[in-house]
Amino acid sequence: MGDLELLLPGEADVLVRGLRSFQLREMGSGGWNQQHENLEKLNMQAILDATASQGEPIQELLVTHGKIPTLVEELIAVEMWKQKVFPVLCRLEDFKPQNTFPIYMVLHHEASIINLLETAFFHKEVCESAEDTILDLVDYCHRKLTLLVAQSGHGGPPEEEESQYGTPMQELQKQAELMEFEIALKALSVLRYITDCVDSLSLSTLSRMLSTHNLPCLLVELLEHSPWSRQEGGKLQQFESGRWQTVFPSEQQKLSKLDGQVWIALYNLLLSPEARARYCLTSFARGQLLKLRAFLTDTLLDQLPNLADLQGFLAHLALTEAQPPKKDLVLEQIPEIWERLERENRGKWQAIAKHQLRHVFSPSEQELRLQARRWAETYRLDVLEAVAPEQPRCAYCNAEASKRCSRCQNEWYCCRECQVKHWEKHGKACVPAAQDDRAK
Repeated sequence: MGDLELLLPGEADVLVRGLRSFQLREMGSGGWNQQHENLEKLNMQAILDATASQGEPIQELLVTHGKIPTLVEELIAVEMWKQKVFPVLCRLEDFKPQNTFPIYMVLHHEASIINLLETAFFHKEVCESAEDTILDLVDYCHRKLTLLVAQSGHGGPPEEEESQYGTPMQELQKQAELMEFEIALKALSVLRYITDCVDSLSLSTLSRMLSTHNLPCLLVELLEHSPWSRQEGGKLQQFESGRWQTVFPSEQQKLSKLDGQVWIALYNLLLSPEARARYCLTSFARGQLLKLRAFLTDTLLDQLPNLADLQGFLAHLALTEAQPPKKDLVLEQIPEIWERLERENRGKWQAIAKHQLRHVFSPSEQELRLQARRWAETYRLDVLEAVAPEQPRCAYCNAEASKRCSRCQNEWYCCRECQVKHWEKHGKACVPAAQDDRAK
């Protein structure tokens, strides 16, 4: 592993072996919290290994011990908890948490798992080791990307600095909304890695991607709406590394990482022999795909030369007639995790919420202190800075930053002058944040 080690090889093996699925009512419990901490350690070590180019021991362990299906099931379970239990929990009359961090950890669990899967799925053998749960993962990614397209018409995720610091639960719900946006972007990367394996996927998975969900058309909509880009104050901004960053005019023609993921996924789904043989180019699909021609500029082709083949495919498509919908009788597998979890817990959402209110989300002060100490050991500052995707950026001018706001420790600046200029905006968030930290 790299120079900075969070886990020794033997420790990583023990943690991977111990991964298991939890029932919805167990989320936030002691055993669940321990697994969440273990997942975070595996997550950070996997990023350290990938950054240091020292091999991928975490990914190899997940494959060796057959734990990818476990991670997929846990991912979908926490997604269901957020949709079915969390809203009920918030509506309970006696739900007035003094500290929302235990709930935040459950909400954050989905982000932890999808981040680990994103790192692992870079390797094709991981896709194969997912076995039948690849169908469930494709459905999961489709749900997230559909929400991403829908959200693009409503201004994207909230800015943390725009927060008015209301009740703790209001703050938690805002954080959950921002987290959901970032999770969807991770799901896009996972889906792209799945399409890298399109020629070896099962017929059921291909049918799910191309017929049931029509992913090529959904990806076209993502390119059209580009929910990770926006205009703010006359300046182009893109969402990268967990925040909106201004893109300088000299860099605006540069392909963003997320746009690149969409183009590569489209290339895989439209030009792969296996996929082309099974994708029905109806009049709707044909019309949607031909929209891509407007995006295929010389500048884009210089950055992704392989897209010249896609350009040729679209030129041919423009000259051909649309295909009628296929009516073949196909026996195929269907995803079962979401349906099974919903069947097992149907009618129990309120009972689960009440159980967790009494036994999970109302910890004593001593229990909170003990848990806080464990979280501090897990989220070591030296490791967090090492796994950061890039050098921090100045909150005012977007240059590389080395100085952090001493009051709240949240914002970074390249110089004192930028910090002073940014204070009018940052001060609204900085003072309450600092007061909140002292209160804790």
